[in-house]
Amino acid sequence: MNDCMPSSSTLPPVPALPQRYPGHITDVMGLEVGHFTDSRRPTGCTVVLARGGAVGGADVRGAAPGTRETDLLNPSNLVDQVHAILLAGGSAYGLDAAGGAMRWLEARGIGIDVKVARVPIVPSAVLFDLLVGDPSIRPDAKAGFAACEAASSAPPEEGNVGAGTGACVGKVFGIDRAMKGGIGSASLTVDGVTVSALIACNALGDVIHPETAQPIAGARQNPDSLALLNIRTALMQGQPTRAIIPGTNTTIGVVATDAQISKTQAHRLAVLAHDGLARSINPVHTVSDGDTLFALGTGQSGKTLGMMTLGALVAEVTARAVVNAVLASAGLRIDALWLPGLADRASKQP
Repeated sequence: MNDCMPSSSTLPPVPALPQRYPGHITDVMGLEVGHFTDSRRPTGCTVVLARGGAVGGADVRGAAPGTRETDLLNPSNLVDQVHAILLAGGSAYGLDAAGGAMRWLEARGIGIDVKVARVPIVPSAVLFDLLVGDPSIRPDAKAGFAACEAASSAPPEEGNVGAGTGACVGKVFGIDRAMKGGIGSASLTVDGVTVSALIACNALGDVIHPETAQPIAGARQNPDSLALLNIRTALMQGQPTRAIIPGTNTTIGVVATDAQISKTQAHRLAVLAHDGLARSINPVHTVSDGDTLFALGTGQSGKTLGMMTLGALVAEVTARAVVNAVLASAGLRIDALWLPGLADRASKQP
């Protein structure tokens, strides 16, 4: 696996890249983040720890999800405390990583007391990155345990790490015309309440800047070009898409707040967070994506902010985290596959 970009003389002129949006998911009191990145191929997993417990919700919009414990988060169901969220590459195989996170939490006495044991609640979602490198290498329980070991309240690394390691974007016309995706985070604070997001972007569609509505990463005009195609325009012009296997994409993530919220409100925040995906990815929630977002409320600010404001903030930070994910991504070449990264393209401009 080697980063590889053409010489600057071959690059077309491109607009200056947008600035990174501020903040991280760990700005929410009570949360820690850890990554495991597999050195053998581009894949990995990311854990968001809530050692003290958090109210949890989830919303699945993509038609090809790979998830665990999302039904438990339905507002009508019993358990309302989550101890971690696990995001992983590896398609359905990556769900094994949640078992490692459970073992790590259990060893520290964290979980629901069922008299004979403590059962940690670790809802999970996976994205498909098996087309990048050896598909037999994927996150497992050891990877999930290692991600927990690495967790801290420091600002988490972004780009080609954890669940975003093998992510790529803009695959409607084939992965050979895609660009590197990744994982990113952002936050906003209003009246002493923080709202944040951590998003692993592996979308079928383009990444759109929410303030300009223009693509900044995604499908390229051809496999040797760095010029963007603009999937939305191409589809409206009738350009034929490449045969796409369902589930071979997917954007997953966590939105969180330290406001005091109920389980029903956590579910609603997960729903509203998908508005942020719609602002920053086009097309989104396709039959080949398994887009899934979790919501956490730690309550540690001791304050409430109102669902109108929380909903607006959660959509905004989700869109910002998607942008930050591709801004931090670095290009890579594996065998014949070249996935240029936005950061590399900027660094190679004349």
